[in-house]
Amino acid sequence: MPTSVTLLSTSDNMGGASIGAVRLQQALSRYSPLYSQILVQEKNTQNPAIAALDDSWLGKKKTLARFAGERLYLKAYEASKKQHWAFDPAVLGVDVTEHPFVQKAQILHLHWINHGFLSTQSFQKLVETQKPLVWTMHDMWPFTGGCHHSGECDHFINKCGNCKFLRYPSEVDLSNQIWERKQKVMDPAHLTTVACSDWLANRARRSSLLKKHTIVSIPNPLDTDVFKPTEKKAARWKLNLPQHKHLILFAAMRVDAPMKGFSYFKEALERLATAHPETKEQIELVIFGQTEGLSKLPYPAHHLGRLSNPERIALAYSAASVFVIPSLEENLPYTIMEAMACGTPSVGFNIGGIPELIDDGVNGALAEYRSSEDLMRALYQTLYQSDYESLRRNARQKVLTQYAEPVIARRYQTLYEDVLGRSKRKPLEGSNT
Repeated sequence: MPTSVTLLSTSDNMGGASIGAVRLQQALSRYSPLYSQILVQEKNTQNPAIAALDDSWLGKKKTLARFAGERLYLKAYEASKKQHWAFDPAVLGVDVTEHPFVQKAQILHLHWINHGFLSTQSFQKLVETQKPLVWTMHDMWPFTGGCHHSGECDHFINKCGNCKFLRYPSEVDLSNQIWERKQKVMDPAHLTTVACSDWLANRARRSSLLKKHTIVSIPNPLDTDVFKPTEKKAARWKLNLPQHKHLILFAAMRVDAPMKGFSYFKEALERLATAHPETKEQIELVIFGQTEGLSKLPYPAHHLGRLSNPERIALAYSAASVFVIPSLEENLPYTIMEAMACGTPSVGFNIGGIPELIDDGVNGALAEYRSSEDLMRALYQTLYQSDYESLRRNARQKVLTQYAEPVIARRYQTLYEDVLGRSKRKPLEGSNT
Protein backbone atom coordinates (compact mmCIF):
# COMPACT_ATOMS: atom_id res chain seq x y z
CA MET A 1 0.00 0.00 0.00
CA PRO A 2 1.65 3.30 -1.06
CA THR A 3 2.11 6.11 1.42
CA SER A 4 -0.84 8.51 1.25
CA VAL A 5 -0.22 12.26 1.39
CA THR A 6 -2.86 15.00 1.42
CA LEU A 7 -1.75 18.51 0.52
CA LEU A 8 -3.77 21.42 1.93
CA SER A 9 -3.91 24.78 0.14
CA THR A 10 -6.28 27.75 0.22
CA SER A 11 -6.67 27.65 -3.57
CA ASP A 12 -5.56 25.63 -6.56
CA ASN A 13 -4.65 28.49 -8.88
CA MET A 14 -4.48 31.85 -7.07
CA GLY A 15 -0.86 32.88 -6.68
CA GLY A 16 2.50 31.17 -6.84
CA ALA A 17 2.05 29.21 -3.59
CA SER A 18 -1.12 27.47 -4.73
CA ILE A 19 0.40 26.77 -8.13
CA GLY A 20 3.41 25.32 -6.32
CA ALA A 21 1.20 22.93 -4.35
CA VAL A 22 -0.56 21.73 -7.50
CA ARG A 23 2.72 21.29 -9.34
CA LEU A 24 4.15 19.28 -6.45
CA GLN A 25 1.18 16.92 -6.45
CA GLN A 26 1.59 16.50 -10.20
CA ALA A 27 5.29 15.72 -9.79
CA LEU A 28 4.57 13.19 -7.02
CA SER A 29 1.91 11.45 -9.11
CA ARG A 30 4.26 11.16 -12.09
CA TYR A 31 7.58 10.36 -10.47
CA SER A 32 6.98 8.70 -7.09
CA PRO A 33 5.07 5.67 -5.78
CA LEU A 34 3.19 7.89 -3.32
CA TYR A 35 -0.57 8.42 -3.44
CA SER A 36 -1.23 12.16 -3.24
CA GLN A 37 -4.23 14.48 -3.44
CA ILE A 38 -5.06 18.08 -2.59
CA LEU A 39 -7.76 19.59 -0.36
CA VAL A 40 -8.50 23.26 -1.02
CA GLN A 41 -10.86 25.88 0.30
CA GLU A 42 -11.63 27.17 -3.19
CA LYS A 43 -11.35 25.03 -6.33
CA ASN A 44 -11.16 26.83 -9.67
CA THR A 45 -9.79 24.12 -11.95
CA GLN A 46 -11.02 20.73 -13.16
CA ASN A 47 -8.08 18.78 -11.74
CA PRO A 48 -9.50 15.43 -10.49
CA ALA A 49 -6.76 15.13 -7.83
CA ILE A 50 -8.15 18.24 -6.10
CA ALA A 51 -11.24 18.44 -3.90
CA ALA A 52 -12.93 21.54 -2.50
CA LEU A 53 -13.71 21.44 1.20
CA ASP A 54 -17.33 22.39 0.55
CA ASP A 55 -18.32 23.21 -3.03
CA SER A 56 -22.01 23.74 -2.28
CA TRP A 57 -23.71 27.13 -2.60
CA LEU A 58 -23.77 27.47 1.19
CA GLY A 59 -20.17 26.29 1.48
CA LYS A 60 -18.99 28.96 -0.97
CA LYS A 61 -20.91 31.61 0.98
CA LYS A 62 -19.22 30.49 4.21
CA THR A 63 -15.83 30.63 2.49
CA LEU A 64 -16.51 34.19 1.38
CA ALA A 65 -17.75 35.13 4.85
CA ARG A 66 -14.56 33.82 6.51
CA PHE A 67 -12.39 35.68 4.02
CA ALA A 68 -14.35 38.93 4.46
CA GLY A 69 -14.47 38.51 8.23
CA GLU A 70 -10.69 38.25 8.48
CA ARG A 71 -10.18 41.29 6.28
CA LEU A 72 -12.64 43.33 8.37
CA TYR A 73 -11.01 42.14 11.58
CA LEU A 74 -7.61 43.28 10.31
CA LYS A 75 -8.85 46.74 9.29
CA ALA A 76 -9.12 47.69 12.96
CA TYR A 77 -5.41 47.00 13.43
CA GLU A 78 -3.56 47.70 10.19
CA ALA A 79 -1.26 50.68 9.89
CA SER A 80 -1.96 51.33 6.21
CA LYS A 81 -4.30 50.15 3.46
CA LYS A 82 -1.22 49.68 1.28
CA GLN A 83 -0.16 46.85 3.62
CA HIS A 84 -3.58 45.18 3.72
CA TRP A 85 -2.33 41.97 2.11
CA ALA A 86 0.99 41.88 3.97
CA PHE A 87 -0.50 40.48 7.18
CA ASP A 88 -2.89 37.63 8.04
CA PRO A 89 -4.32 37.12 11.55
CA ALA A 90 -5.61 33.51 11.09
CA VAL A 91 -8.52 34.09 13.46
CA LEU A 92 -11.13 32.49 11.19
CA GLY A 93 -10.83 29.03 9.68
CA VAL A 94 -12.51 25.66 9.41
CA ASP A 95 -11.99 22.22 10.92
CA VAL A 96 -10.95 19.95 8.04
CA THR A 97 -10.26 16.81 10.06
CA GLU A 98 -13.56 15.12 9.12
CA HIS A 99 -12.88 15.31 5.40
CA PRO A 100 -12.01 11.93 3.82
CA PHE A 101 -8.83 13.35 2.27
CA VAL A 102 -7.56 14.17 5.77
CA GLN A 103 -8.80 11.03 7.47
CA LYS A 104 -7.24 8.65 4.92
CA ALA A 105 -3.88 10.42 4.70
CA GLN A 106 -0.81 9.18 6.52
CA ILE A 107 0.89 12.56 6.13
CA LEU A 108 -0.74 16.00 5.99
CA HIS A 109 1.21 18.52 3.95
CA LEU A 110 0.26 22.19 4.44
CA HIS A 111 1.05 24.89 1.92
CA TRP A 112 -0.38 28.46 1.89
CA ILE A 113 -3.46 28.20 4.15
CA ASN A 114 -4.55 31.81 4.88
CA HIS A 115 -7.62 33.88 3.91
CA GLY A 116 -10.09 31.99 6.08
CA PHE A 117 -9.04 28.42 5.30
CA LEU A 118 -7.05 27.30 8.35
CA SER A 119 -6.84 29.31 11.56
CA THR A 120 -4.63 28.53 14.54
CA GLN A 121 -7.61 26.58 15.93
CA SER A 122 -7.83 24.62 12.68
CA PHE A 123 -4.13 23.83 12.99
CA GLN A 124 -4.72 22.61 16.54
CA LYS A 125 -7.31 20.15 15.21
CA LEU A 126 -4.77 18.80 12.72
CA VAL A 127 -2.21 18.38 15.50
CA GLU A 128 -4.76 16.40 17.52
CA THR A 129 -5.04 13.81 14.72
CA GLN A 130 -1.48 12.74 15.69
CA LYS A 131 -0.62 12.53 11.99
CA PRO A 132 2.81 13.89 11.02
CA LEU A 133 2.59 17.35 9.50
CA VAL A 134 4.76 18.80 6.76
CA TRP A 135 4.46 22.54 6.06
CA THR A 136 5.96 24.04 2.92
CA MET A 137 6.65 27.69 3.67
CA HIS A 138 6.08 29.84 0.60
CA ASP A 139 6.80 32.95 2.66
CA MET A 140 7.60 33.83 6.29
CA TRP A 141 4.05 33.64 7.69
CA PRO A 142 4.40 30.21 9.38
CA PHE A 143 7.06 31.59 11.73
CA THR A 144 5.98 35.21 12.27
CA GLY A 145 3.26 36.93 14.25
CA GLY A 146 1.24 37.54 11.08
CA CYS A 147 3.34 39.12 8.33
CA HIS A 148 4.25 37.30 5.13
CA HIS A 149 7.58 39.08 4.68
CA SER A 150 9.20 40.96 7.56
CA GLY A 151 11.77 42.86 5.50
CA GLU A 152 14.52 44.06 7.82
CA CYS A 153 12.47 43.35 10.96
CA ASP A 154 13.79 40.43 13.03
CA HIS A 155 11.22 40.38 15.83
CA PHE A 156 10.28 36.82 14.79
CA ILE A 157 13.52 35.73 16.46
CA ASN A 158 11.84 36.35 19.83
CA LYS A 159 8.08 36.75 20.26
CA CYS A 160 7.12 39.35 17.66
CA GLY A 161 5.46 42.52 18.89
CA ASN A 162 6.09 46.18 18.02
CA CYS A 163 4.95 45.26 14.51
CA LYS A 164 5.47 47.82 11.74
CA PHE A 165 2.33 46.60 9.95
CA LEU A 166 0.04 47.53 12.87
CA ARG A 167 -1.49 50.90 13.73
CA TYR A 168 -0.57 50.76 17.41
CA PRO A 169 2.59 48.68 17.77
CA SER A 170 3.55 47.53 21.24
CA GLU A 171 5.20 44.60 22.99
CA VAL A 172 1.78 42.95 23.37
CA ASP A 173 0.19 44.00 20.08
CA LEU A 174 -1.72 41.73 17.69
CA SER A 175 1.47 40.24 16.24
CA ASN A 176 2.59 39.19 19.72
CA GLN A 177 -0.84 37.69 20.45
CA ILE A 178 -0.77 35.71 17.20
CA TRP A 179 2.77 34.53 18.01
CA GLU A 180 1.54 33.28 21.40
CA ARG A 181 -1.37 31.41 19.77
CA LYS A 182 0.92 29.85 17.19
CA GLN A 183 3.43 28.72 19.80
CA LYS A 184 0.72 27.03 21.83
CA VAL A 185 -0.45 24.89 18.91
CA MET A 186 2.86 24.40 17.10
CA ASP A 187 5.10 23.32 19.99
CA PRO A 188 3.47 19.88 20.50
CA ALA A 189 3.04 19.20 16.76
CA HIS A 190 4.89 16.47 14.86
CA LEU A 191 5.93 19.12 12.38
CA THR A 192 8.54 19.28 9.62
CA THR A 193 8.84 22.58 7.78
CA VAL A 194 10.09 22.95 4.22
CA ALA A 195 11.44 26.21 2.85
CA CYS A 196 11.35 26.74 -0.91
CA SER A 197 14.72 28.50 -0.78
CA ASP A 198 17.87 28.41 1.30
CA TRP A 199 17.29 32.09 2.10
CA LEU A 200 13.91 31.33 3.69
CA ALA A 201 15.28 28.26 5.48
CA ASN A 202 18.01 30.36 7.05
CA ARG A 203 15.46 32.90 8.26
CA ALA A 204 13.26 30.12 9.63
CA ARG A 205 16.18 28.65 11.60
CA ARG A 206 16.43 31.93 13.50
CA SER A 207 12.75 31.90 14.47
CA SER A 208 11.52 31.15 17.95
CA LEU A 209 8.41 29.36 16.68
CA LEU A 210 10.30 26.67 14.78
CA LYS A 211 13.20 26.01 17.14
CA LYS A 212 11.74 22.61 18.15
CA HIS A 213 11.04 21.47 14.62
CA THR A 214 12.97 20.13 11.63
CA ILE A 215 13.63 22.65 8.85
CA VAL A 216 14.73 21.58 5.37
CA SER A 217 15.10 23.38 2.05
CA ILE A 218 13.45 21.92 -1.07
CA PRO A 219 12.49 24.14 -4.02
CA ASN A 220 9.20 23.95 -5.87
CA PRO A 221 9.12 21.69 -8.95
CA LEU A 222 8.62 22.74 -12.56
CA ASP A 223 7.26 20.80 -15.53
CA THR A 224 10.11 21.25 -18.01
CA ASP A 225 8.07 19.61 -20.77
CA VAL A 226 5.67 22.57 -20.64
CA PHE A 227 8.18 25.28 -19.81
CA LYS A 228 10.70 24.66 -22.56
CA PRO A 229 12.35 26.79 -25.24
CA THR A 230 10.34 27.63 -28.34
CA GLU A 231 12.18 29.19 -31.26
CA LYS A 232 11.87 32.95 -30.73
CA LYS A 233 10.61 33.72 -34.20
CA ALA A 234 7.77 31.20 -33.81
CA ALA A 235 6.89 32.34 -30.27
CA ARG A 236 6.76 35.98 -31.34
CA TRP A 237 4.66 35.17 -34.39
CA LYS A 238 2.11 33.31 -32.22
CA LEU A 239 1.88 36.25 -29.79
CA ASN A 240 1.90 38.92 -32.51
CA LEU A 241 5.11 40.46 -31.19
CA PRO A 242 7.83 42.19 -33.26
CA GLN A 243 10.49 39.91 -34.70
CA HIS A 244 13.54 42.17 -34.83
CA LYS A 245 13.58 43.85 -31.44
CA HIS A 246 15.06 43.15 -28.02
CA LEU A 247 11.97 42.32 -25.93
CA ILE A 248 12.17 42.92 -22.17
CA LEU A 249 9.49 40.99 -20.28
CA PHE A 250 7.92 41.97 -16.94
CA ALA A 251 5.23 39.80 -15.32
CA ALA A 252 3.24 39.99 -12.09
CA MET A 253 -0.29 39.16 -10.98
CA ARG A 254 -0.67 42.84 -10.03
CA VAL A 255 1.93 45.01 -11.73
CA ASP A 256 1.20 47.91 -9.37
CA ALA A 257 1.84 45.88 -6.18
CA PRO A 258 4.56 47.92 -4.38
CA MET A 259 6.73 44.91 -3.55
CA LYS A 260 6.95 43.94 -7.25
CA GLY A 261 9.19 46.95 -7.76
CA PHE A 262 7.73 48.22 -11.04
CA SER A 263 8.74 51.78 -10.14
CA TYR A 264 12.41 50.69 -10.09
CA PHE A 265 11.94 48.99 -13.47
CA LYS A 266 10.40 52.14 -14.94
CA GLU A 267 13.24 54.29 -13.61
CA ALA A 268 15.83 51.83 -14.95
CA LEU A 269 14.21 52.04 -18.39
CA GLU A 270 14.27 55.84 -18.26
CA ARG A 271 17.96 55.74 -17.35
CA LEU A 272 18.63 53.26 -20.16
CA ALA A 273 16.88 55.44 -22.74
CA THR A 274 18.91 58.47 -21.61
CA ALA A 275 22.29 56.75 -21.36
CA HIS A 276 21.85 54.75 -24.57
CA PRO A 277 19.42 56.65 -26.82
CA GLU A 278 20.04 54.23 -29.71
CA THR A 279 18.09 51.59 -27.73
CA LYS A 280 14.85 53.50 -28.32
CA GLU A 281 14.84 51.96 -31.81
CA GLN A 282 15.95 48.54 -30.62
CA ILE A 283 14.01 47.71 -27.44
CA GLU A 284 10.33 47.10 -26.76
CA LEU A 285 8.55 45.81 -23.66
CA VAL A 286 6.22 42.89 -23.04
CA ILE A 287 4.06 42.95 -19.90
CA PHE A 288 1.57 40.43 -18.61
CA GLY A 289 -0.57 40.72 -15.50
CA GLN A 290 -3.04 43.31 -14.28
CA THR A 291 -1.72 46.55 -15.80
CA GLU A 292 -4.47 49.15 -15.26
CA GLY A 293 -3.24 52.64 -14.47
CA LEU A 294 0.36 52.25 -15.65
CA SER A 295 2.01 55.53 -16.55
CA LYS A 296 3.75 56.14 -19.89
CA LEU A 297 6.94 54.14 -20.39
CA PRO A 298 10.02 55.22 -22.39
CA TYR A 299 9.77 52.21 -24.73
CA PRO A 300 6.76 50.81 -26.66
CA ALA A 301 4.94 48.19 -24.57
CA HIS A 302 2.88 45.16 -25.58
CA HIS A 303 0.31 44.20 -22.94
CA LEU A 304 -0.67 40.52 -22.96
CA GLY A 305 -3.20 40.82 -20.12
CA ARG A 306 -3.56 38.23 -17.38
CA LEU A 307 -2.24 34.88 -18.61
CA SER A 308 -3.32 31.61 -16.98
CA ASN A 309 -2.60 29.03 -19.67
CA PRO A 310 0.87 27.54 -18.97
CA GLU A 311 1.63 26.96 -22.65
CA ARG A 312 0.87 30.59 -23.49
CA ILE A 313 2.95 31.80 -20.54
CA ALA A 314 5.83 29.64 -21.78
CA LEU A 315 5.48 31.25 -25.21
CA ALA A 316 5.79 34.71 -23.64
CA TYR A 317 9.02 33.69 -21.88
CA SER A 318 10.41 32.17 -25.08
CA ALA A 319 9.53 35.30 -27.06
CA ALA A 320 11.40 37.56 -24.64
CA SER A 321 15.06 38.46 -24.90
CA VAL A 322 15.31 38.91 -21.13
CA PHE A 323 12.98 38.62 -18.15
CA VAL A 324 13.24 41.31 -15.47
CA ILE A 325 12.09 40.89 -11.85
CA PRO A 326 12.71 44.04 -9.76
CA SER A 327 10.86 42.62 -6.71
CA LEU A 328 11.79 43.99 -3.30
CA GLU A 329 10.80 40.82 -1.42
CA GLU A 330 10.86 37.32 -2.89
CA ASN A 331 11.28 33.72 -1.80
CA LEU A 332 12.17 31.56 -4.85
CA PRO A 333 10.10 33.10 -7.66
CA TYR A 334 8.45 30.73 -10.10
CA THR A 335 8.63 33.44 -12.76
CA ILE A 336 12.43 33.28 -12.87
CA MET A 337 12.39 29.49 -12.89
CA GLU A 338 9.86 29.44 -15.74
CA ALA A 339 11.81 31.99 -17.78
CA MET A 340 15.06 30.07 -17.31
CA ALA A 341 13.38 26.79 -18.30
CA CYS A 342 12.37 28.49 -21.55
CA GLY A 343 15.97 29.51 -22.17
CA THR A 344 15.46 33.17 -21.30
CA PRO A 345 18.04 34.85 -19.03
CA SER A 346 16.72 36.85 -16.08
CA VAL A 347 17.70 40.08 -14.34
CA GLY A 348 16.72 40.85 -10.76
CA PHE A 349 17.76 42.43 -7.50
CA ASN A 350 20.14 40.55 -5.22
CA ILE A 351 17.47 39.85 -2.59
CA GLY A 352 15.79 36.85 -0.96
CA GLY A 353 16.02 33.64 -2.95
CA ILE A 354 16.66 35.40 -6.29
CA PRO A 355 20.46 34.85 -6.22
CA GLU A 356 19.84 31.13 -5.72
CA LEU A 357 18.26 31.08 -9.18
CA ILE A 358 20.27 33.73 -11.03
CA ASP A 359 24.00 33.09 -11.24
CA ASP A 360 25.38 36.51 -12.13
CA GLY A 361 26.94 36.48 -15.57
CA VAL A 362 26.22 32.76 -16.03
CA ASN A 363 22.46 32.54 -16.70
CA GLY A 364 21.43 36.16 -16.11
CA ALA A 365 22.45 39.18 -14.07
CA LEU A 366 21.98 40.46 -10.52
CA ALA A 367 21.59 44.12 -9.62
CA GLU A 368 22.28 45.93 -6.37
CA TYR A 369 19.14 45.98 -4.20
CA ARG A 370 16.83 48.94 -4.87
CA SER A 371 19.27 50.48 -7.37
CA SER A 372 17.55 51.42 -10.62
CA GLU A 373 20.96 52.50 -11.93
CA ASP A 374 22.41 49.04 -11.40
CA LEU A 375 19.24 47.42 -12.75
CA MET A 376 19.75 49.43 -15.92
CA ARG A 377 23.38 48.22 -16.09
CA ALA A 378 22.32 44.58 -15.66
CA LEU A 379 19.73 44.85 -18.43
CA TYR A 380 22.16 46.50 -20.84
CA GLN A 381 24.88 43.99 -20.00
CA THR A 382 22.57 41.04 -20.66
CA LEU A 383 21.30 42.38 -23.97
CA TYR A 384 24.47 43.90 -25.41
CA GLN A 385 27.60 42.77 -23.56
CA SER A 386 27.17 39.05 -22.82
CA ASP A 387 27.56 35.71 -24.56
CA TYR A 388 23.80 35.54 -24.95
CA GLU A 389 23.58 31.97 -26.26
CA SER A 390 25.60 30.71 -23.28
CA LEU A 391 23.23 32.51 -20.89
CA ARG A 392 20.30 30.77 -22.56
CA ARG A 393 21.85 27.28 -22.40
CA ASN A 394 22.96 27.71 -18.80
CA ALA A 395 19.53 28.94 -17.72
CA ARG A 396 17.75 25.89 -19.11
CA GLN A 397 20.36 23.46 -17.79
CA LYS A 398 20.12 24.77 -14.22
CA VAL A 399 16.38 24.17 -14.12
CA LEU A 400 16.75 20.66 -15.52
CA THR A 401 19.31 19.66 -12.89
CA GLN A 402 17.86 21.41 -9.82
CA TYR A 403 14.13 22.11 -10.24
CA ALA A 404 12.63 19.61 -12.70
CA GLU A 405 9.75 17.41 -11.49
CA PRO A 406 11.70 14.11 -11.16
CA VAL A 407 14.39 15.80 -9.04
CA ILE A 408 11.95 17.40 -6.58
CA ALA A 409 9.64 14.35 -6.42
CA ARG A 410 12.58 12.21 -5.29
CA ARG A 411 13.55 14.72 -2.63
CA TYR A 412 10.01 14.83 -1.22
CA GLN A 413 9.69 11.06 -1.30
CA THR A 414 12.85 10.82 0.83
CA LEU A 415 11.50 13.50 3.18
CA TYR A 416 8.15 11.75 3.64
CA GLU A 417 9.91 8.47 4.45
CA ASP A 418 12.00 10.29 7.06
CA VAL A 419 8.93 12.03 8.50
CA LEU A 420 7.06 8.75 8.91
CA GLY A 421 10.09 7.22 10.59
CA ARG A 422 10.48 10.11 13.03
CA SER A 423 6.76 10.17 13.83
CA LYS A 424 7.16 6.73 15.42
CA ARG A 425 9.71 8.14 17.85
CA LYS A 426 8.10 10.42 20.42
CA PRO A 427 8.73 13.05 21.52
CA LEU A 428 9.94 14.58 18.28
CA GLU A 429 13.66 15.14 18.04
CA GLY A 430 14.01 18.75 16.97
CA SER A 431 16.66 19.49 14.38
CA ASN A 432 17.50 22.12 11.81
CA THR A 433 18.98 20.56 8.70
